[in-house]
Amino acid sequence: MGRTSGDGSHGRGPDSNLTPTFRSETGSTPEGAPLAFNRQADERIRPWVGRSMVAFAYERGGAVVEGLLCNDSAYLRSAVGIDWVAGTADGKLALRDETFLCGQHSKAMPLQYAGGIKVAGLMLRPGALRALFGVDDAEMIDRICSIEAAGIEDGDVTGLYNLELEPAEWLAALENWLADHIEANGIEPPDPVSQALELQSFADPNGEISDFAERQDVSPRTVERAAKRDFGMSPKQVMRRARILDLAARLCGVADEEEEEIMLRFFDQAHQIREFQAFFGMTPAEFQRERSALLTLSLEIRQARRLELLDRIEPDAVRPWMRKPFLAA
Repeated sequence: MGRTSGDGSHGRGPDSNLTPTFRSETGSTPEGAPLAFNRQADERIRPWVGRSMVAFAYERGGAVVEGLLCNDSAYLRSAVGIDWVAGTADGKLALRDETFLCGQHSKAMPLQYAGGIKVAGLMLRPGALRALFGVDDAEMIDRICSIEAAGIEDGDVTGLYNLELEPAEWLAALENWLADHIEANGIEPPDPVSQALELQSFADPNGEISDFAERQDVSPRTVERAAKRDFGMSPKQVMRRARILDLAARLCGVADEEEEEIMLRFFDQAHQIREFQAFFGMTPAEFQRERSALLTLSLEIRQARRLELLDRIEPDAVRPWMRKPFLAA
């Protein structure tokens, strides 16, 4: 997951010494894994955006890094100065100096990247991909497309970046662009049932969907339709993915260690291993041994949002897994 070679070839085996060393401008874990500067979205875009993030991390040595992505949210991402090759449902996709829309994942997506990590992104709330850009969530599962698929010129968004900007300034420019896009097009917020389902997946992914529907005063069939439309999968699949991502975050060291119930959400160890392998293609032990810097960064963003929504940490607090406060403001 973090295998590299300085000559551009890929390392072999789980030797942690092959994991690259990053110099991060936007935060790091105590072990030195790079983090993104991430926070609540600007209030103007908050009904559509669950989290705003920017990451600047430079890899020493120019290696090609093999990593993974696995998100339970769609994303708008601008990446500059780095080369990505994503293993999407449509095959390998090369990306550089452009803005793209990323669908949710049904399983981990392999990703090769060189030059470090330099990306600003907006984590979209369920249904916001369709509301904002007319792109269907179900069709975007495990896929990436250019923002031009939404009829928006790439340069209008990627061009927001310039070398004079600090990371937080670039992120603010991206938020301002989206706020203008929403206002100009009169875009309505996505379905509150889907937002509540996401919160349920954060709070108790083992909860009964029938009980959730009753609390929302809707039928289970309504929940099923909302999930298929705004997550691209069934409610049970949404909950299954949440269990795995919580466990993965814990294994990467970016979860609240007091949440011991994360480890108890599976029938037994065999069940845990089967579920984990279905998403990541490896056992939890292998995953922990070969932790990916990019996946750790991505999972940390999700966990920060999750714990804030559950009122377990304050917004902008120094999180339990952080080495020190973010330098960006």
